[in-house]
Amino acid sequence: MTQAEREQENGKEKEKEREKEKEKEQRGVKRPIVPAAIAEPLQEPIQTTSIVIIHPGSKTLRIGRATDTLPVTVPHVIARRHKQPGQPRHEDLWLLRDGLNKPESNEQRQNGLKMVDQAIWSKKMSNGVRRTPVSAEQARAYNRQIRPAVLDPTARVKWTNTSHKSDYLVGEEALYVNPADSYNLHWPICRGQLNIHGGPGGSLTAVLADLEAIWSHAIQKLLEIPLKDLKYYRCILLVPDIYNRQHVKGMVNMLLNNLGFSAIVVHQESVCATYGSGLSSACVVDVGDQKTSLCCVEDGVSHRSSRMCLAYGGSDVTRCFFWLLQRAGFPYRECQLTNRMDCMLLQQLKETFCHLDQDISGLQDHEFRTRFPESPVLLYQCRLGDEKLQAPMALFYPATFGIVGQKMTSLQQRTQGDSEDPHDEHYLLSTQSKQDQSSKATGERKSLPKPLGFEGESSSQGGEPSERGLHAQDVDFGHGQGECLVGGSEVEDSPSALLSRRTAVSQFEGKALGLDKAILHCIDCCASDETKRKMYSSILVVGGGLLFHGAQEFLQHRILNKMPPSFRRVVENVEVITRPKDMDPRLIPWKGGAVLACLDTTQEMWIHQQEWQRFGVRMLRERAAFVW
Repeated sequence: MTQAEREQENGKEKEKEREKEKEKEQRGVKRPIVPAAIAEPLQEPIQTTSIVIIHPGSKTLRIGRATDTLPVTVPHVIARRHKQPGQPRHEDLWLLRDGLNKPESNEQRQNGLKMVDQAIWSKKMSNGVRRTPVSAEQARAYNRQIRPAVLDPTARVKWTNTSHKSDYLVGEEALYVNPADSYNLHWPICRGQLNIHGGPGGSLTAVLADLEAIWSHAIQKLLEIPLKDLKYYRCILLVPDIYNRQHVKGMVNMLLNNLGFSAIVVHQESVCATYGSGLSSACVVDVGDQKTSLCCVEDGVSHRSSRMCLAYGGSDVTRCFFWLLQRAGFPYRECQLTNRMDCMLLQQLKETFCHLDQDISGLQDHEFRTRFPESPVLLYQCRLGDEKLQAPMALFYPATFGIVGQKMTSLQQRTQGDSEDPHDEHYLLSTQSKQDQSSKATGERKSLPKPLGFEGESSSQGGEPSERGLHAQDVDFGHGQGECLVGGSEVEDSPSALLSRRTAVSQFEGKALGLDKAILHCIDCCASDETKRKMYSSILVVGGGLLFHGAQEFLQHRILNKMPPSFRRVVENVEVITRPKDMDPRLIPWKGGAVLACLDTTQEMWIHQQEWQRFGVRMLRERAAFVW
């Protein structure tokens, strides 16, 4: 073998040794453990164009992309065709409700009106003169002799064409379905909760199917998003402050599994209202069509103890206005609360004529038109006085609504539990109480002097009875906590505090609080005086139920007069905000949902479809921005 061949072989051996060393080094390197791949990473760039904000209301659905300036507004109603011919027709009530035809209703209504008249007379006008009260009789004599003038023999308004026999119609089309057609009319949300009742279409499954049909129609037709593309979209759902867990669970399940959104965030209306108005802290007063909810929000957190829901809203003011119009000889004598077209007319008249400005006094002449399908357009003259002020003031004197025997006030209730969520607040409270009691008992045993005898004897003889007594106390205490209603902080309370809270709840539930008193109670439930001062200086009114001329000054005056004297000296100014940034107050919570979509902190709150399918409602406890 020549010298050159030897060198070549040595070179090959050296190369092989180098390769082996490299392999050893690579084997010795500790590689990071890669977590199991998930479909969508938690941290990713925010794409607001692919986020849909849904704010469902009792009468109106507001829906749109997070990048839209304004949401699409749709009447939250669906008409479903009868499955069999001759089926009896069903239509959910609009302005009518339970508790109006009781023997005491009329007397209560009259007493409420007396209180309203007394309040009107007691407050002077801006020029320092007291208002001259105007009785209904003065207007009645004029209105009874009015006859309508025909403006057009045929109205341009038409009934919805149902000749194609569609299974269901949504929104405006549903509102204008001819009562003679074979369709049932359903409003899936009533007073902020799902409209569960014993009639046709009143089961939880049927109501969720109605919501799915309305929302999918709005997404496809109005947002122009094909349902098959929803796997590329995310959703933010706004829910009431006092929510029903089963209802929210059903809606989330429908959005993720049925409609097919890739992920969802659930948040409360009050917190979103503060985001939409640009306020860090506020007492949020949401006056809707059928309910009024109040809650104090501080730095994006809703104070659970301050949450309250009143079972009246704008539609109750409309019905009260109709009663006052009838007392004043309303010239449109065929008007009926059972007629859908008449309800729409009354809503319009309330929005046009009613106000909360005490400087407007005396009798005034007005006119209005009726435009109904298959009827001529008629022009009516009408003379009205204090009726325009009395109707909205019923929000402050709810006895004027004449509702008897109904639950008018709701506070946050403790959940009844869910089989899919074993580690709920019942579990946490019971384990917490056991830990506290055991540590207390251990401390007591240590402080006692040791009895004479062997240590083993003392532990075996004295330990068992003390443990038995401890467990008996735990069971009793935990049971008492489990059935109480929550109206305070979310930490454990003493039995006396729980008893006083139960008394407070029972006291409020049967009583209809006026709007101003409810605001004062809501603020008073805050823990510290500093928080209360913040809330008095920032009372945010949203929703469409208080959209009356002079509402801001009127509410501010009543809060100032009724707030505790101790705070009157400390609070620099009581500020009632009805149009933050000159925005429509009905759109502010939806706008707050759009702001929420852009926040970096929202990335931690998304519940993905795969996670929901695997863990279910437990994900809401883990990811919701509020205590589930």
